[in-house]
Amino acid sequence: MSASDLKSQISNPESNFAIIVAGGSGTRMQSALPKQFLLLNGLPVLMHTLQAFHSAESKPQLILVLHPDYHNHWLELCNKHNFTIPHQLIKGGKTRFHSVKNGLNIIDNKNTVIAIQDAVRPLTSGSIIDNSFNYATTYGNAITAVKSRDSIRQMQGNHTVNLLREHIYLIQTPQTFRFEILKKAYDQPFDPKFTDDASVVESSGEKIHLIDGNYENIKLTFPEDIAIAEALLNKKPFA
Repeated sequence: MSASDLKSQISNPESNFAIIVAGGSGTRMQSALPKQFLLLNGLPVLMHTLQAFHSAESKPQLILVLHPDYHNHWLELCNKHNFTIPHQLIKGGKTRFHSVKNGLNIIDNKNTVIAIQDAVRPLTSGSIIDNSFNYATTYGNAITAVKSRDSIRQMQGNHTVNLLREHIYLIQTPQTFRFEILKKAYDQPFDPKFTDDASVVESSGEKIHLIDGNYENIKLTFPEDIAIAEALLNKKPFA
């Protein structure tokens, strides 16, 4: 399969989109290979992530943003695993901000809704994906989050203070937006304070809306996360 083969499979410009951002280096995973390519139950992590969106009822068109150095490697993996889920492969940028902007720039439909997803969050459920599209369609954006289960302390000068965990949310993906809101936000110049898409959109003046995530919707960051994800995958299917 070639890059042009992948691009030719993208159709129906009126549908919604999901931009899968795959720019991780694998440093904290202690692997020479970026973590999105590590095997999870016999398949690269990235394939599980794409499959989650492809299997959702909302069925967004998929845009995979990947560092150009790994495009050939990805195409080889698609051939090796007979992976035929339609998606468009494009070049990543120097930061997540620039990678998302690259994905956004190839979308022509101004009436669409766009989800942004971490490539290394392969356990996102179909219900979360569908809810994010439905909520963002009505309210402009939908940011997946879960309440903190742990006590939280914040460093202030040379001491720490307790924060009420009932008021603390851990942000996940997908983060989903109507096109015009996301486009306006990403027309801003890059700022190092942008930690995710919600922070970019909030900086443009939009109110951020949280929706329920799932504690199983983990981001693979450390070596032990692979074992945790495999255990979760081997459970009964989650909705």
